[in-house]
Amino acid sequence: MALSLRPQHLRRYKDVARLLAKYGRRDIISQAGLDEVLDDEHANGELAAKGEDLARDLEALGPTYVKLGQLLSTRADILPTPYIKALARLQDDVEPFPVDQVEEVFCAALGVRPKDVFSTFEYEPIASASLGQVHRAVMRDGRAVAVKVQRPGIRQQIVEDMEALEEIAELIDRRTEWGERFGLAAMVDQFRRSIMRELDYRREAQNLLTLRENLESFDRIVVPAPVVDLTRSTVLTMDFVGGRKISSLGPLAMTDVDGPILADQLFGAYLKQVLQDGFFHADPHPGNVYLTDGGDLALLDLGMVARVEAEMQDSLVKLLLAVSEGRGTDAADAAMELGERLDAFDEDRFRRDVADLVSSHQGLAMQDIQPGSIVAELTRIAGEAGLRPAPELTMLGKALLNLDDVARQLDPNFDPNAAIQRHAAALLESRIRHAISPSTLFTAALDAKEFAEKLPGRLNHLLDTIAGGEITFAVKGIDEREILRSLHRLANRVVTGLLLAALIVGAALLMRVNTHWKLLGYPALAIVCFMLAALLALGLVFTIFIGDRRRDPPR
Repeated sequence: MALSLRPQHLRRYKDVARLLAKYGRRDIISQAGLDEVLDDEHANGELAAKGEDLARDLEALGPTYVKLGQLLSTRADILPTPYIKALARLQDDVEPFPVDQVEEVFCAALGVRPKDVFSTFEYEPIASASLGQVHRAVMRDGRAVAVKVQRPGIRQQIVEDMEALEEIAELIDRRTEWGERFGLAAMVDQFRRSIMRELDYRREAQNLLTLRENLESFDRIVVPAPVVDLTRSTVLTMDFVGGRKISSLGPLAMTDVDGPILADQLFGAYLKQVLQDGFFHADPHPGNVYLTDGGDLALLDLGMVARVEAEMQDSLVKLLLAVSEGRGTDAADAAMELGERLDAFDEDRFRRDVADLVSSHQGLAMQDIQPGSIVAELTRIAGEAGLRPAPELTMLGKALLNLDDVARQLDPNFDPNAAIQRHAAALLESRIRHAISPSTLFTAALDAKEFAEKLPGRLNHLLDTIAGGEITFAVKGIDEREILRSLHRLANRVVTGLLLAALIVGAALLMRVNTHWKLLGYPALAIVCFMLAALLALGLVFTIFIGDRRRDPPR
């Protein structure tokens, strides 16, 4: 695919090419044919590559690239660990948009002005991001709520940005080994679907309801409830949660916090989301985790969520337990179940590198062991060995990286490995109980009843068939010897046909040669060639119509 070179995309092409050149991927630019959109000052492509610089550059490019950076923070197979950590903390605080635009978006969504719905509505936002901003309000019944209003025109901007990114991704996949290996176009497509879902605030409201229900057993974890009647695709109304970001708390403020309990509950809540519910908050960076005024933890901003299929959950449990217990071979086996093997996959190298990675973390002090970093490094090893990691694994790595930071801020002595082993065991027990719940047992009993009812009749039919000699077996296979014999027969017939043609043509030419030796009034040699050709032709016809009929199986 070639670039469309639409005027509105040219600036985006240049932005992406600059980033690739600045952070050491000039090879991708050259292979993809993007050199012409670069300025001369970036020709060398050898500027210093630092994660924080990349995060700032993405923030400067706008909301689409901020969200892209958050997605890239899940791909340790593509970027080194310092970049992953920097992008995992990527946030997009921007200038708020004017009050009149807030009113315009709110009225377009709900058909009324804020003052017609709320007793008070603070037009000064309490938070402002690239996709929208949040205002505090009080409903007429006294309920304090937060109202998220989407930024005007943001959907169209993102659509245009995504068109340019998709064109570049397809170009890189077609023309570079790097793109073919990592499937950049598929990753951008996943990103497009994710960000378009995030732009629909009704989905976020449903995510809040689902997560509240799933985490109701964790008494120190708070998920705000949405106000469904006051929620539309561009406006989200939910409970207001008073508190402070975990990332803003200093050591003195943490002295009054139940750090160990909160860290343990947070880890347990995320393991339950991933390993049991199959639905988890995919962006738990420190800015999205609040310490409430009551001393609990609140999970905010559920626009970005991920789902894990049931068959994936077992492999993730195996992987986490193997990593936490230092079993490198088992960790490699579980990771291979979670990845797509490319043609160049080197299994021996992958197993060796994973074993070295896991063993290198054994014996370290618990404050130096970070499961998130290990999983992120494991996905990087997978990418280098030719194993494309599943999105579920990359999202888990990002979540664990963020959880490592939050948990250690709550409790510097927190042991994530012990928490994984403890909570994973409890989750496995819960899954087993669910597997043998009354509903599943009742379904199994119905299946067994049906089997028992039909078994005697099926057995009688089978025995009657065997007794009557009517049982047949259909076996499909390939007889290589028979195929070779058929090929030989075909080749022989082709050669015979060529000889016949040559004899006939030669005889026809000899008919024009005047000789003293005559046969039937014609040159004798020509007549002999005609007769020989006739005999061979009869033999070939006999072989085709008589010999093949004998070899055909009876019908």
